[in-house]
Amino acid sequence: MSSELRGKVAVVTGAAAGIGLASTEAMLAAGARVVLVDRDEQALKRVCDRHGAAAIPMALDLLNAKACAALVPRVLEKIGKIDILHANAGIYVGGDLVDADTDEIDRMLNLNINVVMKNVRDCLPHMIERGSGDIVVTSSLAGHFPTPWEPVYASSKWAINCFVQVMRRQVFKHGIRVGAVSPGPVVTALLGDWSEQKLNDAKQAGSLIEASEVADVVMFMLTRPRNVTIRDVVIMPTNFDL
Repeated sequence: MSSELRGKVAVVTGAAAGIGLASTEAMLAAGARVVLVDRDEQALKRVCDRHGAAAIPMALDLLNAKACAALVPRVLEKIGKIDILHANAGIYVGGDLVDADTDEIDRMLNLNINVVMKNVRDCLPHMIERGSGDIVVTSSLAGHFPTPWEPVYASSKWAINCFVQVMRRQVFKHGIRVGAVSPGPVVTALLGDWSEQKLNDAKQAGSLIEASEVADVVMFMLTRPRNVTIRDVVIMPTNFDL
């Protein structure tokens, strides 16, 4: 077992599945204690039962404004510090804009943008006071390319990429590193609206990556010397452009 993150406390949102779970497990394997934030209480219990006392469940719905605001105070009350925030929770909605449900648009933009900004904002006073911290945001390849089949999702990730770049410039003077990891298509629940045929075709074509491969990049970002910041990483299937 690695000890690169021993003594660190991480908070991972959307931690019960997909990239959040893979990131959580990678940090636990590196010696960190991880607060797993997710609305799926049963899934959190299953994960934490597997990983023992270092995995700390925190079931809450980040789309509930009061619950979202309580996240950082609850973590600090329970554990006393936050070294790492992986703002990973997100929703995917694809398809033509004309077919999109407006409530789903609001929900996705709120979680993909507003909640990320709130979580980062709430962590900053603590990290600034300590003079250190790492913030990693899960963005998307869609945040770097005007993807015609996902206009709202891609726009949310373009917005969050801008946020990450601005925040990095605001807080580096406090010893805080801010970066984004931007995966291409990953085998996660976010592809739940893909047809079975589309999913199988993508897998056969080598056009999907695993969540664990994204977690490897997150770990690389977190374990650089403090004088090094990995700003933005795009990780994509090698055959995706074919």
